[in-house]
Amino acid sequence: MSSSPRITITFCVRCGWLLRSSWMAQELLTTFSADISEVALRPGKSGQFRIDVDETIVWDRETDQGFPDISTLKQRVRDIVSPDRSLGHVDRKIQ
Repeated sequence: MSSSPRITITFCVRCGWLLRSSWMAQELLTTFSADISEVALRPGKSGQFRIDVDETIVWDRETDQGFPDISTLKQRVRDIVSPDRSLGHVDRKIQ
């Protein structure tokens, strides 16, 4: 059994959010492949879109008002799974 973090994306199937969820899963797997054990897609209740790292909520559509842009999502996941890691251009501030 791995001690690496597990990311779970819970999404509303009826809302048509499978494609969005799978794209975000792909982005997270590409960026954090050495830092996590897996990304799971989980069908959820109506209107639900939530991303967890283990037991920590990273994004909740109701609380955070909508969906994350991929840069914000990667930063929030990074802050949990590998806080000292640079995300390169994602971490640069636009001036």
